Amino acid sequence: MSIPVGLQLYTLREETEKDFVGTLKAVATMGYQTVEFAGYGRIKANEMKKVLNDLGLSSPSSHVSIENLLTELEEQIQYSLEIGAKYIVCPYLDAGTYLHGEQNLKNTLSSFQKIALKCKENGLQFAYHNHDFEFEKWDVKSYLDHIFQSIDEDLLVAELDLFWVKKAGLDPIQYLSSLKNRCPIIHVKDMTNDDRKTFSEVGHGIINYPSIFKRAQQIGIEYYIVEQDVCERPPLESVKMSIDYLKSIGIA
Repeated sequence: MSIPVGLQLYTLREETEKDFVGTLKAVATMGYQTVEFAGYGRIKANEMKKVLNDLGLSSPSSHVSIENLLTELEEQIQYSLEIGAKYIVCPYLDAGTYLHGEQNLKNTLSSFQKIALKCKENGLQFAYHNHDFEFEKWDVKSYLDHIFQSIDEDLLVAELDLFWVKKAGLDPIQYLSSLKNRCPIIHVKDMTNDDRKTFSEVGHGIINYPSIFKRAQQIGIEYYIVEQDVCERPPLESVKMSIDYLKSIGIA
């Protein structure tokens, strides 16, 4: 069974700000099967679910800021349930506020534990999306290891961003393999072949995605989510280039 290919809508944040539904239509027309939300554009959950159904899209996951997770978790859970999502993902932590310093880290782990338990009580799964700075070490282990080793794997899973793994100087396949069955979603994001090592359309950079996809199919990945934080061409053009590449290698 093929793994669905989706798009993280943060990539098209300017487009969704202007026309959320029209942007979703464009994404569906390109051949993306799922979308991962990064905000809902003030569209009510029942309306969003209808739009997704009409376009033949689904949404397995949403990015929800740590601030919103701490202040409006119930509302976020209800929205996710109504649109049929499975995962609520914390997309980012400000390192100085939430990681650096023993007490900050303890507070964050305690918050994650509570959020994860509440998600589980409601039939959802909590996940964390990495950048590169979580691979910095504190007290022997990386911050990412502190997070995943402090919270049970049935409560917290990884949404592994492979660009940031490589940016941190690690091998994406090796790190993905180390998570075993704890990583249901991977962010598919490429890196330019120049000194900048910045964001590229998938298949147009230096990350060996054919090998990654082969390994992903062996360890239970459920979703591939394309993301490009910054595009040097019109973002809709960039995300089409990425899905066209994935089609060309039989992934999409």
